[in-house]
Amino acid sequence: METFTAEQFEIIDAHTHIYPEKISQKATDAIGDFYDIKMYSNGSSEALIENGKRIGVKKYLVCSAATIPSQVESINNFIMEETKLHSEFFPFGTMHADYENIGDEIDRMVEMGFKGIKLHPDFQKFDIDSENAYKIYEAAEGRLPILFHMGDDRYDFSKPHRLKRVLSDFKNLKVLAAHFGGYRCWEEAKESIGRHPNVRFDTSSSLPMISREMAKGLIDYYGVENMFFGTDFPMWSATEELERFFSLGLSFEDNRKIFSENFKEFFGIEKL
Repeated sequence: METFTAEQFEIIDAHTHIYPEKISQKATDAIGDFYDIKMYSNGSSEALIENGKRIGVKKYLVCSAATIPSQVESINNFIMEETKLHSEFFPFGTMHADYENIGDEIDRMVEMGFKGIKLHPDFQKFDIDSENAYKIYEAAEGRLPILFHMGDDRYDFSKPHRLKRVLSDFKNLKVLAAHFGGYRCWEEAKESIGRHPNVRFDTSSSLPMISREMAKGLIDYYGVENMFFGTDFPMWSATEELERFFSLGLSFEDNRKIFSENFKEFFGIEKL
């Protein structure tokens, strides 16, 4: 197996979370408790950048989820403020299915320069294919891609079969299906989502849980050209996630695509 180093690639971390400094540790601890996982770091912007520098990350997709509707605007303001301070940030806003003025806020997000919307239905407690969630897709379709937290064997909010229905009803909605399409629901994701022209997948919060063979099989099934590299910071160390990824033994060209080229093509980025 050929050996590679981070320095050989332009790396984009396509799945990270940040929180205001004063609540970053509390927010991170809450995620750790939710998943019963020891978190790697707190979720401040500075910690993210310090973590990413160790593997030479050039760009970070940053997001945060509003657990209640009243948090939507303040989180979106925070994400954009941090993006103005850190040119390496690629901002995704938040939305909640129970937010009152979904269309107006998505209009504001487009005007502010957001690149997409992150939804975490398990935290936010709504079904991906609920009537209220459809209002988000109606306002976002053709304008902003949706990054979904996908899957959890404890809940049904974000199961892949629900995304299948959304994709059927919104033909022009671009989707990023996190965690190889379904955290702890990887086989269901293959069956429900499959190879869809509007869907891309990321590697986040999966490589520590699945075998090397399964990870390679998922990449082969979905297609190398449809995969992004993501760490799910602050849950995991960028260094360790990179080591896990390199252990898959992919070719130089496949690594290059997953680290950055696929992301740039999907979002129409010529240069970072």
